[in-house]
Amino acid sequence: MKSNVTYLGAWLLAVGLAFGLAVASPSDSSVMGRLPDFMAQTLLRQPVTVPQGLPSDRTLALITFQRGKHAEVESWIQGLNLRNDPSITWMRMPVVNDPGTLTGRSEVENRLLQRYTADRERANLVPVFTDRASFVRSAGLNGTDQVYAVVVNRQGEVLARVEGQFDADKAQTLRETLQQRSF
Repeated sequence: MKSNVTYLGAWLLAVGLAFGLAVASPSDSSVMGRLPDFMAQTLLRQPVTVPQGLPSDRTLALITFQRGKHAEVESWIQGLNLRNDPSITWMRMPVVNDPGTLTGRSEVENRLLQRYTADRERANLVPVFTDRASFVRSAGLNGTDQVYAVVVNRQGEVLARVEGQFDADKAQTLRETLQQRSF
């Protein structure tokens, strides 16, 4: 017959193990990723501090790393009706390897200004000059060959992430995350 001390010891060991696993398990933000902190500006020259200065507690960021992804981004803009739905705060975020000089950055911005001529488009476009590989790692993305639609909060935590072209099921996931309230 085992003593009560043995049972108590086994119970305390089980509770300690459960507590240790709960503390050691990854949080949602470490699994989903986190946008790095950076200063940027829209193509209308409006400064944006990411993530603290995002325009909403939950913002949809359409992230690209390569030229030629315009159609995929546009599929999300049209599919989610972003131009006409004021309930979704969003931005287009091309991530560009930082050329390291003001002249190099200006050249990139000038190409974007030529492509996006309407003030409404420029207001939502925030080019990010940084190391692409670091950005991908930090945000928990799978690489630079896809378009990502990411819901991020003002703490930089990636709350939802989908990749590729617009899809109604993926869009539903994003909408649900965007509509959730933080507590």
